[in-house]
Amino acid sequence: MNPVLQLLIEGGSLTTSQMATVMGLTEAEVQQHLEQLKKDKIFLGWHPVLDLSHEAAAAAAVRAVIEVKITPERGGGFNRLADRLARFDEVESCYLMSGGYDLLVFVRGASLQKVAAFVSEKLSTIEGVLSTSTHFMLRCYKEQGFLLSDGESNSSRLNVSP
Repeated sequence: MNPVLQLLIEGGSLTTSQMATVMGLTEAEVQQHLEQLKKDKIFLGWHPVLDLSHEAAAAAAVRAVIEVKITPERGGGFNRLADRLARFDEVESCYLMSGGYDLLVFVRGASLQKVAAFVSEKLSTIEGVLSTSTHFMLRCYKEQGFLLSDGESNSSRLNVSP
């Protein structure tokens, strides 16, 4: 895998020295700003938006969206159970929803089998989880506001006309 891409995936970022150079501040000033943002719980972390469809190792990861119905707890509602689910390493995001299910959980795993094992062995066995419905992501067209396709079809299928 490309070493720069690997660095980005593993959470590599600019150093405070590099940020200071870019912003025209001292390194101490940048560090002070970062610490204040962390203290205020505004800066929780960052990650790049990457189109990994061209990188074989990264593209091998499987992403899934899971609709979860749960029983709200007395005195805690949905929050305690949602907090518990969100702590799993496999979980990328977890949202309380309105509608036909309670939580929408985004999961990443090394394979379909790993995601399926997570759902069947960890997620669905938690007391309070009534049901799950798993949808595997097949292709991403837009991620966090960025189009991942150049507008041309990358399909190798031939055009069919009547």
